[in-house]
Amino acid sequence: MSISLSVSIERFPLKVPFVISRGAKTDAVVVVATLTDEHAVGRGECTPYARYGETPESVAAAIEDVGHRSLPLANRSLVETALPAGAARNALDCALWDLDAKRSGVSVYERLGCSSPVGVETCFTLSLDTAEAMARAAGAARDHRLLKLKLGGAGDIERMAAVRQARPDARLVADANEAWSAEMVAPFLATAAALGFELIEQPLPAKDDAMLGGLVRMVPVCADESAHTSADIAGLAGRYDAVNIKLDKAGGLAEALAMRDKARASGLKVMVGSMVATSLAVAPAFVVAQDADWVDLDGPLLLARDRDPPVRFEDGLLHPPPRELWG
Repeated sequence: MSISLSVSIERFPLKVPFVISRGAKTDAVVVVATLTDEHAVGRGECTPYARYGETPESVAAAIEDVGHRSLPLANRSLVETALPAGAARNALDCALWDLDAKRSGVSVYERLGCSSPVGVETCFTLSLDTAEAMARAAGAARDHRLLKLKLGGAGDIERMAAVRQARPDARLVADANEAWSAEMVAPFLATAAALGFELIEQPLPAKDDAMLGGLVRMVPVCADESAHTSADIAGLAGRYDAVNIKLDKAGGLAEALAMRDKARASGLKVMVGSMVATSLAVAPAFVVAQDADWVDLDGPLLLARDRDPPVRFEDGLLHPPPRELWG
């Protein structure tokens, strides 16, 4: 069976700039892999991430190179060995899952033994800003009961306190994106505990996270930049309490599921997240979200426009993606 591959770079403007400790963005730049045979079309989306040395152009070129090598694209294991874990492999892997579902009529969920996926509560992300601005944003997000604060180091105690004061009813998690120093960790975690935060994500740079192993963590700490694939899980023991699984890091849905299973077996809790991306990226991550402790898949809510059809958000819940979109 002949399968053709095409690749495109697409831009989706954001409603407002999205700010984290490493910088700001005003649009989501994604790469889409499209696989076509005589019966169906499958698509997968990825978000290249500069933190890992990726650009839209380099990722698109890596995907196109797989097509130029005339590999049997229907063989997922060969695709996995042709590309390293990362955004390019994610787009191809998700396109293969979608193509299989479209031409067989069997959904990805059914194939994986989940015939009736259910809606999940997702974080709504507050961009890094002043304490006062983040409190206002939290107050305006009344439709969302689970908020995720982007933190940046200095001033984070004030940010966490201001958001908690603005939203005493909300569940709160926070993501420092590697911005804390070793001296900040203990007092900042103590503040987070006092304010009722459920989770703090990646407080220290991945290369400097060994000190977490000797720390009494008053709030569970989640690995993000420190964990890419299932091979990284063993090294998290003692340092982290949870792991953030992102398909763009893992290199696709297949590896993300393996990462989830290994995390569970190691006693770690699971968050599933994604980069700022469209509903096409959220849809395969929703599979992993069915068995996650925290879900952070609000990317489409940040966009000025999305895919058609999009995933549906309602009352803070992300609902199962439409089959026409993916899977």
